Amino acid sequence: MLLREQARFDLAVKLREGSATIGEIYTFISGLYFRGKMAYAVAFCAAPPGIPPALVIVPGVGLVPPETPVPIEQLRAIADIRVDERNDTYREALLKAATLVDQHAGPSCSYVLLGSIASDKYTDPLLSVFSDRLVFPVDFVGRGDMSRGGLMLRCARAGVELPYVPVKRAARHGVRPPRLERWRKP
Repeated sequence: MLLREQARFDLAVKLREGSATIGEIYTFISGLYFRGKMAYAVAFCAAPPGIPPALVIVPGVGLVPPETPVPIEQLRAIADIRVDERNDTYREALLKAATLVDQHAGPSCSYVLLGSIASDKYTDPLLSVFSDRLVFPVDFVGRGDMSRGGLMLRCARAGVELPYVPVKRAARHGVRPPRLERWRKP
């Protein structure tokens, strides 16, 4: 839908003009989940000086700030890259970017992964660089994408940061927690 030449909505037009950002594109594609990630990252960012407060995993590119513009040709190329820890194109770009960030941030920096921890596609490459310093919200265990997105939005709105545990030693699968209470605008 986003790539259709006939599309006239704002983001499709921005994409064709070359001014759409990866954050806008991912928010459009995954809706609540990515919107929750962005709200949470903005609310609780604590990056060292010179490091972007949030980074997005982009297949074949690595880690980029969400405000990075993505031309339509690059988006098409990104869409062709399989997100799999065994895919060298995906893995090598992610490893290179993670290593660069880690070199600039220093050995005392921890990294909060707001993506899926249930599969190795994100965790395996990132653990090889960040090791015990890669953490995630323990409340993610057992939740699907939409539930995690809703949880992050609620926490960002309430100003309540989730507790983190290292990915390396954590249970990544678990019993599905109770559904989040329906949220209503005040």
